[in-house]
Amino acid sequence: MVTVYDVYANDLIEKVAEHFEENVEEIDQPEWSYFVKTGVSRERNPQQENWWYIRAAAILRKVYMDGPVGVERLRSAYGSRKRRGVKTEHFYKASGKVIRKVLQQLGDAGFVEIEEGEGRTLTAEGQSLMDNLAYEVSENN
Repeated sequence: MVTVYDVYANDLIEKVAEHFEENVEEIDQPEWSYFVKTGVSRERNPQQENWWYIRAAAILRKVYMDGPVGVERLRSAYGSRKRRGVKTEHFYKASGKVIRKVLQQLGDAGFVEIEEGEGRTLTAEGQSLMDNLAYEVSENN
């Protein structure tokens, strides 16, 4: 049986993002997402049209691999170094609003649930979706 651990992360994230784009009722990109940056360390907003679905797929994979996980750990995982001109670079966390909203949408879709005091974990439906899409990815490679 093929799982998320057996396929390349980029291939799986692309496949899950395509699934989310086709099934808009599961994950819906908000209007404000076209104008926001994904973190303080970024200079501009994302240039890809489907960046919201890609981030949702990446977060779902991260919850699968590392769960239970909370917003703060995901902010650290998606953070990056900020260029500060002549001064040395400094690490900044990613946007919490984006991650929180994606996790809420994944929870409403039934892929993620909250464990009290520990963070968010994958549901059986979420694990099934990820494993099925991982199998499709492995068949195409």
